[in-house]
Amino acid sequence: MLARSRARGPSVKVLEHVMASVAVTCPVCRRVGSHLPPELPCACGVPVILPLVDGGVGEPVERRDWGEEWLAVRCVACARTTRWPRPEYGCPCGALLRLAVDEGEAPGAVPLARRPDTLAPIRSTRDAVTAAALHLGRLGHGEIHRAAQPAPAGVALAARGLLAHVEPSRRRLTVRDVECLWLAALAAGADPVGFTRGGPEPEAAESAARLGVPLFALEATGLVRPLNEAAERLGHQ
Repeated sequence: MLARSRARGPSVKVLEHVMASVAVTCPVCRRVGSHLPPELPCACGVPVILPLVDGGVGEPVERRDWGEEWLAVRCVACARTTRWPRPEYGCPCGALLRLAVDEGEAPGAVPLARRPDTLAPIRSTRDAVTAAALHLGRLGHGEIHRAAQPAPAGVALAARGLLAHVEPSRRRLTVRDVECLWLAALAAGADPVGFTRGGPEPEAAESAARLGVPLFALEATGLVRPLNEAAERLGHQ
């Protein structure tokens, strides 16, 4: 089924509600607002998400300077570097704020200062979901979105003919996690895929092998690594 469900080309669409909003503090009125980082269209088709600091204090825009208006970022899928307008946020108090960008974290884009082969570290739920979605895109799946039926734990992603479970915490996958994913995918007529930061418990690994559920490890460095033979086969199709 996996071979039939693949989309043509490397295009991946991660819907905005998969990504989490970031909190922004206004230094003028001290109000805490919310900003959803937009998807910027890289030429390769993979959306670029600027790595904004969650909970950061915005910088009031008092003057315009060319060097401060643009940010060079590198797409994690094709390594192409593009300059994008630095994100801004309009506080209800009237202040226009320039948002802080985390030079050490890149959910969907890597700052130019980092090496092209540097992976985006996984430090948050957003990072884990983005890494999983981008990996599915590299495997040929497009139009990735939040699944209509939420997972019992973690985050459920879906594409045509595919249902993926992402466990963004360091909790180890249990037999129940694997079996729930397998049953949900079976009911939806889709193929199951699991992503985990903490790895599976021994019984869960055995269950995944028996049911043919591909499991991938989300490592802190950003590397996505197959954990069983089903995942190895998926990566080579």
